[in-house]
Amino acid sequence: MNRIDRLLVARLAGRIGVTVLVFFGLIALVESLDAWRFSHLMELGGLPLAIFVNAVSAVRWTIKTLPVTVLLGAIIGLVELQRTRELLIIKASGVSVWRILRGPIAAMLVAGLAISFGLEGAVVETNRIWNPTIPVGDTSVVGGNGLWLEQSDNGSPYIIGARGVANQGASISNVSVFYRDDASHGRIMAKTGTLQPGGWHLTDVQILRSDAPIEHMAEMDIPTSSTLAEISLKLTSPEDYTLYELARALASQIGDPSVRAAAATRLYKLFALPALLVGSLLIAFAFTAGYRRTNKYGATILYGIVLGLVVFVLTEMADRAGSSGVLSPAIAAMGPAFIAITIGLTVLLYKEDGRA
Repeated sequence: MNRIDRLLVARLAGRIGVTVLVFFGLIALVESLDAWRFSHLMELGGLPLAIFVNAVSAVRWTIKTLPVTVLLGAIIGLVELQRTRELLIIKASGVSVWRILRGPIAAMLVAGLAISFGLEGAVVETNRIWNPTIPVGDTSVVGGNGLWLEQSDNGSPYIIGARGVANQGASISNVSVFYRDDASHGRIMAKTGTLQPGGWHLTDVQILRSDAPIEHMAEMDIPTSSTLAEISLKLTSPEDYTLYELARALASQIGDPSVRAAAATRLYKLFALPALLVGSLLIAFAFTAGYRRTNKYGATILYGIVLGLVVFVLTEMADRAGSSGVLSPAIAAMGPAFIAITIGLTVLLYKEDGRA
């Protein structure tokens, strides 16, 4: 990396860093408006703990907005380089825009990999302890009435509910089982249940039928195709899993298609984050790094804001589509990064060949 690369990387990193800090401050301010959570944390550990958890939650949301903040910060840095004519001097010395891009792209890839494989995991683990995400879906409900899961017994669907949950869903208590389409099984009540390979092991069982006395059993097994990783994902959310935990969960043969799609989309999004950040950087160069006769950049900054919002909305829409199974998780995660890189490279090529 030569002096030009160091100059560009330092200037862009500084402006992107300031932009990220501004967004972090705004998000932290919004997070602090949750008065109940702030008061609860104050009771648990005082003001330092409340501020720390609020900051961790803000960092999590800040990572989600990185495509927008990188784009805006890069535009601000490039506008400053244009205003001082430093970028013009670099180009006049015979350095092409592709050579100029080498250092910033390499730095962005390193930063993206560090966030995906390091920072994101640390933030998720901390946030999972103090501010876990409770999912809302069609196959699981966690609320004031306990846990309810939709399961399958060799093709016969049933609902299993529990008032108490422990060990990430491996152990449940005060269990109720209802077969949805077969009333002959009756209503099954159990004191405890344990998830074992291939089924739920229930103890202290009572079987209630409308046409027969209550049947008591010491223990009973009900088949299920769910794994511990699948149950754990239903209890929380893929957002509360690190990249490595998601990889292990997907390797455990998750049977529920909706849970598998959500976990795979989340995993692929983490892999695609460095490419998405590079795409945002390319878009910033494409619309800002060209030669200008004047120092008027109001329209350029406005275009950057609009493009940043488009990238963010596109990413979130693809995430929802992939998590719901409408799109392939790989396409939903990699698609926005591919589109951003394609737009940036296309505009750069169009401008650099002299037509614009």
